[in-house]
Amino acid sequence: MTLNCKGKLVDLSSPKIMGILNLTPDSFYDGGKYKDEAAILNQVERMLNEGATFIDMGAYSSRPGAEHVSEDEEKRRLLPILELVLKNFPKAHISIDTFRSGMARACLERGAALINDISAGNLDTQMFQVVSEFRTPYIMMHLKGTPQSMQKQAVYEDLIQELLFYFSSKLKQAHETKLVDVVIDPGFGFAKTTPQNFELLEQLDLFKTLGKPLLIGLSRKSMIYKTLGTSAKEALNGTTALHAVALLKGANILRVHDVKEAHECIQLVNALPKS
Repeated sequence: MTLNCKGKLVDLSSPKIMGILNLTPDSFYDGGKYKDEAAILNQVERMLNEGATFIDMGAYSSRPGAEHVSEDEEKRRLLPILELVLKNFPKAHISIDTFRSGMARACLERGAALINDISAGNLDTQMFQVVSEFRTPYIMMHLKGTPQSMQKQAVYEDLIQELLFYFSSKLKQAHETKLVDVVIDPGFGFAKTTPQNFELLEQLDLFKTLGKPLLIGLSRKSMIYKTLGTSAKEALNGTTALHAVALLKGANILRVHDVKEAHECIQLVNALPKS
């Protein structure tokens, strides 16, 4: 499997890392941490040096119950930083975490390489068309409702069956819209309880039947620290443990806050004899 990022093929036969750069004041772990240009550039350089293939930039917090932010505010927060990062790291593959097609278009015009949409086009019906126009890789995530309402919608008759049907339907729509490279993110923590998240992790290999790369976002999430009785700040060890499980079940991309540790996890899993 490969992804075509602005003419550069990224080979996913070995798992890759997507480093998170939150530009929101209220993200659950590192909100408000990168407030000036030097801090932002230092963090991007660090993540790239530690082994990140992609940098995922977001300016709309999608944590449970997060405040709604206007598109103008999202652009005000993110577009200058995107330009700054690409000016200093022109070869970096920048992913944009947004569900708005107008935001996606503005970022792709400025040199972004991927779009990461938590709603898989459900919150903006023009998203598929914009991504198709730019022929850029598209990460589609499973979400019910919105970030504001999703935790009230974690009700399923059969979680895995419903997610597989959801993605099958979305992939059909993506094919009809002529999307080129599609990545699937099952959406850990989005409209899912802690037991549902662990059920999803246990059954993760079933999603390989969809024939698309799998992106996994487990980093420091509540399923880890609630289970351990700690906090997001203390959830790195638990994150690494679950990353190993995800990799053994076929994850192609790990979306993480801590790149060095994720890179080491991939190296160790890759060292296992291939059956």
